[in-house]
Amino acid sequence: MDEVIDQLCPAVMRLPGATLRDYGQEYCGAIYSLGNGVYYASIASPLGPTVLVGASKRKRCTPPSYVDDERGRTVAIADFHSHPWSPSALSQQDAMAVTQLWTIRIQFDSSCHIQKLIPYTNESRPGEVYERRDKRWKLIGLIKPEDKQDGIITPVQGPD
Repeated sequence: MDEVIDQLCPAVMRLPGATLRDYGQEYCGAIYSLGNGVYYASIASPLGPTVLVGASKRKRCTPPSYVDDERGRTVAIADFHSHPWSPSALSQQDAMAVTQLWTIRIQFDSSCHIQKLIPYTNESRPGEVYERRDKRWKLIGLIKPEDKQDGIITPVQGPD
């Protein structure tokens, strides 16, 4: 699945408005499998209105709730979305339990800084936030069980 994630950002950043900062467009999609161990990404789509909100840098798109693929039955594993500026870390709203559709959330900004959230939404263990560095995932934050509803990420410091 990491190979698909690594290819997503450069492809999405070529879409209209994907890098236009405050006047840009956020794109969403899903990462899925056909049950054969191979992963695919859906077509990235704005799936929502362009939101021009200036310096607050708040955009939106709606991740798909299912994926159709004529090759067979799909199993959605993750949703992804882009931010049209950089730097842009996973936002509190992006980390809130109510916004989680799948077992993984991927977010990347216009410089292809990639973050991954494993929310563990209905579990008592903390959610985990990772950053992609040199083709590896580094744990950078936790969402304590009591903070999942609000999406509050507690930074984790450790060796690089």
